Amino acid sequence: MNKQIIAAIDIGTNSIHMVIVQIEPTLPAFTVIAKEKDTVRLGDRDPETGQLTSEAIKRSLDTLRRCRDLAISLGAKRIIAVATSATREAPNGEAFLRQIEAELGIVVNLISGQEEARRIYLGVLSGMDFNDSPHIIIDIGGGSTELILADIHEARFLSSTKIGAVRLAKEFVTTDPISDKELKILQAYVRGMLERPVDEIWRNLQLNEVPQIIGTSGTIETIAAIHAKDELGEVPDPLNGYEISRKDIEKIVKKLAKMSYKQRLDLSGLSEKRAEIIVPGAIILLEAMTMLKVDSIAICERALREGMIVDWMLTRGLINSRLRYQNEVKNRNVLKIAHKYHVDLEYSQRVAKFALEIFDRLQGDLHDWGAPEKELLWSAAILHNCGVYISHSSHHKHSYYLIRNAELLGFTELELELIANLARYHRKSKPKKKHEPYRDLPHKQYQLMVRQLSAILRLAVALDRRNKGAIAGIKCDYDHRDRKLYFQLQPSEVGDKCSLELWNLSYKKEAFEEEFNLELIASVAENQVSAMSY
Repeated sequence: MNKQIIAAIDIGTNSIHMVIVQIEPTLPAFTVIAKEKDTVRLGDRDPETGQLTSEAIKRSLDTLRRCRDLAISLGAKRIIAVATSATREAPNGEAFLRQIEAELGIVVNLISGQEEARRIYLGVLSGMDFNDSPHIIIDIGGGSTELILADIHEARFLSSTKIGAVRLAKEFVTTDPISDKELKILQAYVRGMLERPVDEIWRNLQLNEVPQIIGTSGTIETIAAIHAKDELGEVPDPLNGYEISRKDIEKIVKKLAKMSYKQRLDLSGLSEKRAEIIVPGAIILLEAMTMLKVDSIAICERALREGMIVDWMLTRGLINSRLRYQNEVKNRNVLKIAHKYHVDLEYSQRVAKFALEIFDRLQGDLHDWGAPEKELLWSAAILHNCGVYISHSSHHKHSYYLIRNAELLGFTELELELIANLARYHRKSKPKKKHEPYRDLPHKQYQLMVRQLSAILRLAVALDRRNKGAIAGIKCDYDHRDRKLYFQLQPSEVGDKCSLELWNLSYKKEAFEEEFNLELIASVAENQVSAMSY
């Protein structure tokens, strides 16, 4: 694979950031060749409806257009983009993303707070050497704050809390300078919101471990710039690795809190928009450090954007060294959710095995889906029965809900929606336009994927009807001329007629036959029992 240039765009609550990098696959590594940022205040939503405002949408589209044009001018062959809390929470968030794709041709993935935290971790790990020490990462955004405990091997704890500089400024600050009363209320609220993630971090630290703390994002970089200007007379470039003590941060917070907006504007390093929100942002940082009992914090200039690049490289197999474990993040988290909802893993893994066998045998003949769709099918097969945790009645619908709301790291919101839909249609009704989750999938190709892959999943479920592994393997032969698909089932036990599996297959195959416009004919092999190889 040759060197290539890609751009990563993060559509945040306060700002839109883009990083453009050149990837060197042989190392593997990437070099940042350009950065772009604009404050769009997407988080300034309508106070009554919670909708993204038309003004904020226009600002965002204008910025994204400039980002796209810059990326193309620098030779970027691909633009990857994510949206975070402001878009996640807005009722018209998905419509906004569709508008971006329609007008600019940029496909934006909506990611959960947990997934945002995971990618921040990847970004920091790409820019700092963790050695053998655990690290706490704090990323203060406009709408949320991510707290992460990680080491070089894994992220031990990931959290995303709905406290951000824009959100808090809007909800708690009405005075200028901030009054003592509002300041105390704000501090108490931040402490209350951070209590759970801080407790979880303490629980995941081992005896005698002393964590390092890393700060990312505009808030911490601004505080570092103010500190450096006071202490050194200039701001280091880069800021990566710059350290500030908690005592010095406390002094800066007190100074900022006593200043009016106009006075803060006169400070070096504070932009007009940052000056509006720096006080609540700085309070989040100080309260987090106090609760974590850490004396200093180091700056890392890499965060979500760079983490998106690392994640992109991981999913394409370009990184297989110390980050190798991250390749398995999706599988590990699917199995974790399966365990949480008491899924019978032996059974689910048999169903998943059949589903992938059928997928592979029919690829190129009846469908053209690839590795990404195969991964979604596997995930749905493992989790298709998780809804039984709530109730066996209508458990396919419960499965949809549980998967859709699970903290499945590594997946985008769209991928979660697709997995949930696939699991939803493993039994009972086929996908229909009157079903809102299916109908609202953003493209017809995703509806086609759900129809075809859920039809394959139905067959896989039928092949283990007795939940005992009665079928050892299957052989598929497709007759193009007569449009007939022949399934030969290999029983696990000699003499087993597999009549229940055959009956269930005849019952389940209707959706498959209709979707692929063919006839499915199943039989049981009569030769010796073995794991088939063909």
